[in-house]
Amino acid sequence: MMRKLTFPLILYIVIAIFLLIFSTNSSAKKRCKPLLEKLHNAQMMQRKSYSLKRGQSLREMEDKARDKWWQCENSSLSAFKSKYGTKKKKAKKKNSTTHYVKLNKAKLKLPKKMVTFNHDSAIVIKSKCQGDKKLAWLQFYQQPIKCQRPKNINVFAFCSEDKLQQRDAFERKYIQ
Repeated sequence: MMRKLTFPLILYIVIAIFLLIFSTNSSAKKRCKPLLEKLHNAQMMQRKSYSLKRGQSLREMEDKARDKWWQCENSSLSAFKSKYGTKKKKAKKKNSTTHYVKLNKAKLKLPKKMVTFNHDSAIVIKSKCQGDKKLAWLQFYQQPIKCQRPKNINVFAFCSEDKLQQRDAFERKYIQ
């Protein structure tokens, strides 16, 4: 016996299909896409050259973005909103005076306490040899042309090894 398709049965089937199509994973992916883009943006900035201080701030920014994206992917909408809120960034107004306001604020900040050079103490530079031996070493050592400005780590390693070999040869000759 075949059952007739009744309206409630069709309604339940449609609801089930709707829930499968629009599951929480697909809505989470849409909801979390801006956070994923922010993470990718932070990673892209890390691939460019930067200073040590900038590198540390980029690393912190990437860690925060990854944590926020991961929390978004693995939590419900209400749990995510309760933890991170629903603040949206306001669009920046294009105003020509904002640049000058930032400059004035930068001028108002007090400079950090600068460490100055101690002029009272003597500067001591130590080397492997001094006096006549140093003059002899400076006359003996012949730096290869490519070692004046090494372009990569292999050339730098070659230059270091060459200098050590020349130093050993100099020490053997100088003792004799």
